Amino acid sequence: MVKRNKFPPGWNEARVRAVLQHYEEQTEDEAVAEDEAAFHKRGQTVIVVPQRLVPAITKLITREETLALRKRPNTGLQPSASRGKRSAGSKGISRSRRLKP
Repeated sequence: MVKRNKFPPGWNEARVRAVLQHYEEQTEDEAVAEDEAAFHKRGQTVIVVPQRLVPAITKLITREETLALRKRPNTGLQPSASRGKRSAGSKGISRSRRLKP
């Protein structure tokens, strides 16, 4: 029986391979520069935590990122040319008015 890999949301085999290739081909100097840049990145802090807390912290970060994405306004999702157009079946009544009992 072949075991299928499960990837986190947004990840797939191609993305994993690209990340692996990046780190496998990286020189030691490039790795050090990347690590140092992470320590100096604005809006982030590097801390040492017990390994047993890492899953809980990761879950918290994911939750916070998800909430932040939900709070963003949905701009640019609808082309301006289609705004204000009614569907053929609307008969001049807006969708919100049609949904109300």
